[in-house]
Amino acid sequence: MPAAATVARVALDSPLPQLDHLFDYSVPDELAEQAVPGVRVRVPLRSAGRVADGYLVELAEPDEAFSGALSPLEAVVSPVPVLTEPVWRLARRLADRSAGTASDILRLAVPPRMVRVEKAWLAAREAGASAPAPTEAQPAAFPVRGYGAGVLEAAVAAGERIALRPIPRLSRLPDGTWVGEWAVTLAALATATWRAGSTAIVAVPDHRDLEQLAAALTAIAPPSAVVRADASQSNPERYKGFLAALSGPRIVIGNRSVVYAPAARLGLVAVWEDSDPLFAEPLSPYVHARDAALVRQELEGGALVLSGLVRSVEAQRLVDLGWLRDLGPERAYTGKVVLTANQSADEPAARAARIPSSAWRAAREALSGESGRPRGPVLVQVARPGYLPVLSCANCGQAARCARCTGPLGQRRAGATPSCGWCGALATDWHCTRCEQTKLRMVTPGSGRTAEELGRAFPGTRVILADGDHPVQRVGPAPALVVATRGAEPIAEGGYQAVLLLDGERMLARENLHVAEDCLRWWTSAAVLAAAGAPTVLVGVSGDLARDFATGRLVDFAREELADRRQLRFPPAVRLASVTGAAESVDSVLKAVDPDLLIDVLGPAGVDEKTVRAILRFEYAKGADVAAAVRATVVRNATQRRRAPGGRPGYRPAPTLRVRFDDPEIL
Repeated sequence: MPAAATVARVALDSPLPQLDHLFDYSVPDELAEQAVPGVRVRVPLRSAGRVADGYLVELAEPDEAFSGALSPLEAVVSPVPVLTEPVWRLARRLADRSAGTASDILRLAVPPRMVRVEKAWLAAREAGASAPAPTEAQPAAFPVRGYGAGVLEAAVAAGERIALRPIPRLSRLPDGTWVGEWAVTLAALATATWRAGSTAIVAVPDHRDLEQLAAALTAIAPPSAVVRADASQSNPERYKGFLAALSGPRIVIGNRSVVYAPAARLGLVAVWEDSDPLFAEPLSPYVHARDAALVRQELEGGALVLSGLVRSVEAQRLVDLGWLRDLGPERAYTGKVVLTANQSADEPAARAARIPSSAWRAAREALSGESGRPRGPVLVQVARPGYLPVLSCANCGQAARCARCTGPLGQRRAGATPSCGWCGALATDWHCTRCEQTKLRMVTPGSGRTAEELGRAFPGTRVILADGDHPVQRVGPAPALVVATRGAEPIAEGGYQAVLLLDGERMLARENLHVAEDCLRWWTSAAVLAAAGAPTVLVGVSGDLARDFATGRLVDFAREELADRRQLRFPPAVRLASVTGAAESVDSVLKAVDPDLLIDVLGPAGVDEKTVRAILRFEYAKGADVAAAVRATVVRNATQRRRAPGGRPGYRPAPTLRVRFDDPEIL
């Protein structure tokens, strides 16, 4: 087809909702060879001679009904087709599902261009460098263990959708590195997919999980087959990995945005711990990585694996619907869990360290080897980092607040002057606003204070502090007390000889719909780090949640939690959307959505002096219609003229309307 008869359809890189559609441009003769679908382009906008960046999505025949002249492409920025057709379809579907813009999704999917990296990649391609072939010299195939010979591999090869129950234990790799068995399982599945000539994408919530998965893949797959994409990488490193994924089948691992990675013949999308809040995207249109994986598998095919030590309620809903297949190991794995809700501490040192007698004995025996078990490290999980992160009035108990910004007062180390956790101001002349007293007392001891107390309780024992300020990835097999905040627990070589879970009541005191699910995940993630037969002691928690944790009834917990939410019409039993903005803007959205599409509307309720929020609840089957109606109102709101404030004729205030589907912050 001659260039003059070709129309380039371009998606602009703009967050403006009124520009979220394809624009038609003509292709000049000099750009005909370079203007292929997927390349970055620069195009003119018919306003003040401006130009905009975008992606050439497709080439099409000109519309016979259009008699005018199309503006030509300004330039082809890069010859590399960085936007693949499947990723574009995914971005468009997710944007429509969330009443957002496709360009916001594409910013997550396509990293910024790095010219030097791109030139090196093009030169290597011209020189004949190719993707690593599965037949090249590499480690021998590694079978998945614990699920029956070939059962899990066959399910993935057949493109099944699986809710996978992992094996909750540590595993030693051939090079002596200890990782979670889950990492070995997912690495083996990803490698088998790559050997079959397809791409495998594995998403994990944080860098600790990523390190375990990378270590497992190092022992199983050739280094050239693995592409890493995470937030810790520099822009050149990320773009280099992105181009490698474009080159052919790869094993692509990373954090939440890795679900948008380009894939040649997608064979597997796996998400580990999909209930982790780190998978919730904080940027518009706020698409959860699990939802992106579900939609991508639906569009492209291949296998889907959702797995985690604690099954998410969202995954359980899909299992109940028959959309996911529940698949677990051949036998049940239940650790040794001790509950101490009604126990007290007999020893004074144990009372000071907030440890009941049974937990105290477990720690002492593990450190000394009195019980006949090997001596080794003991893990102590606590709720908060810092020394004394929360203080209160010693007289009336009111939380101590900063006189400058009303932030919470805490103590960074022993003997330090209390300071504000927000602005850092020192509270040298603090007094209670309720009773005028000046003395403070401890409310919540942090990891630093707990480490100090345990050091006094176990004199001569090495104490290791692991939290956000003191990151520790691994510890050796020697006896030590490892005090770690939730999610920061290092892996011990051979496993911990005892695990103590403190502050359970404080963790459960958080007001959130997912608090029970989060606590189970934190506790289970720590318990899995124990050596075989080593005790895990849960301190201060009783009831059904403690029972489910102790007996390993984690799938039953998800099932019961889902049943409760169905009765209350809470997510994920239904979908919801929050609409926040000025009262008139929110009201326009409520009027635009057909009431027959909704279960009900909560609010609007005031958020601050200028903003209100309404919550729409609706069935999944009505989601597309609700999103379309909401998005139409968002576009109208963005394009309407606003009156300038007095004395500022050139200023127009920005629209305030904010829409978030499946908002995790609501409950």
